Amino acid sequence: MSLTVQNLSKEYPTRGEPLRVLRDVNLLMKPGDALAILGPSGSGKSTLLHILGTLDTPTSGCVRLADKDPFALAEKELAHFRNRHIGFVFQDHYLLPQCSVLENVLIPTLAGGAEDRNALEKRARDLLDKVGLGQRLEHRPAELSGGERQRVAVARALIFHPLLLLADEPTGNLDRRTAQTVGRLLLDMQREENTMLIVVTHSPDLARTLPRQQEMADGMLEDWRG
Repeated sequence: MSLTVQNLSKEYPTRGEPLRVLRDVNLLMKPGDALAILGPSGSGKSTLLHILGTLDTPTSGCVRLADKDPFALAEKELAHFRNRHIGFVFQDHYLLPQCSVLENVLIPTLAGGAEDRNALEKRARDLLDKVGLGQRLEHRPAELSGGERQRVAVARALIFHPLLLLADEPTGNLDRRTAQTVGRLLLDMQREENTMLIVVTHSPDLARTLPRQQEMADGMLEDWRG
């Protein structure tokens, strides 16, 4: 159930030479691993995260998650694979304002088939309790603080016990104290769920809370020297 990335490259066509954003990226992660990826804007961090999350496709190279090449799947199968095995936490929480906290956490389950709805709702309630929002189930996002909204996003990302949890600047819109709280929560939940976690961040403070750190430089992953 590991994540293996081999010789991953991504290019975008231009009128001249192709713009090469990623070049020969290699990465191996196992359940329970947590990695922070740093680097300046435009270095390819988010592009890498989007490819690992199957939201974008590589130009060349190989990605394998749970012994599968997701890019070999048909579109419908890929959507199901992404929904069940990959969780996302973004800088903007993307909560639906008209839905309650509990309903927002359950949104990924709406694309499912004949799952036990009672079991899924219990899972959502348990996750919200663990992130400290067990008493806010019926609140709307507008009634929550920025940090609380991001906690809901963390719970939503974990609803299906994902193998891989991807976080793109998850504390970027938060003040320093709230960012520290959300960063600790993200890592605590990842450890409890024994999932793989990759966090893209500009924050050295957040990066240092994770056991592994690398940085994007010239489209390649290198050891962070921070």
